[in-house]
Amino acid sequence: MDILTLVGLVAGIAIVIIAMLANASVLTFLNLPGLAIVLGGTFAVTLVRFRLSTVTTSVKLAMRTAFTDRLDRPNDLIREVGELARVVRKDGILGLESHETENPFLQKAINLCVDGHPPEMVEETLAQDIQQTGERYEVAERVFRGIGDSAPAIGMLGTLVGLVQMLNTLDDPASIGPAMAIALLTTLYGAFIAQLIAIPLADKLQLKAEDERRNQLLIVTSIQNILRGQNPRVITEILSSFVHPGQQPSAEASQEA
Repeated sequence: MDILTLVGLVAGIAIVIIAMLANASVLTFLNLPGLAIVLGGTFAVTLVRFRLSTVTTSVKLAMRTAFTDRLDRPNDLIREVGELARVVRKDGILGLESHETENPFLQKAINLCVDGHPPEMVEETLAQDIQQTGERYEVAERVFRGIGDSAPAIGMLGTLVGLVQMLNTLDDPASIGPAMAIALLTTLYGAFIAQLIAIPLADKLQLKAEDERRNQLLIVTSIQNILRGQNPRVITEILSSFVHPGQQPSAEASQEA
């Protein structure tokens, strides 16, 4: 689990709530009509901009990736690929037939190689997979950035509605203060949704997409070199460019078995 995402969201929400409770009660900041305007308006605008299926798929992708740390570390992939290269060097490509991995993209690459497809087809299939995965992340990121754009704007619309209602009651000075507070709450709700939920999740989706693309490119590069019969040690050296210089695999890990 990606604990930092959960900690960040909980901490951000908690800080705002604590600030609310400093000099007032939670009920002071609760206005159901204003909340309905922001939530309903944001949802409506999102449906106008995207298909419902796209929204639901994006939410599922965000929950599945933003809150989980399921991506393999590049060093782990390099070590596994090095072992695969040694197996191929010793037993040929069919030696990978019994190899199983938890990485679905790597498993797909292995299956394509074992099935005897030409290298060009293997590379093209994997490239298409990379493209489709990137597009799914991109759409999900756009959905959450759209929510981040819409929520404050809808909150401002709610504030304008509240101000109009307040101006209609200027003959009662005692009601101006409470009416103004209620009007401003919709702006608060919009900013809360955008800055504490939607935009951070969009940024996390972008980061996860970049990490997954890096791992997929690492796998494609390794498969290309394995199919060419490249030396396992050389493959490890080539793949080291995907790793931060301070985290590159040790010399022992790159040696042949």
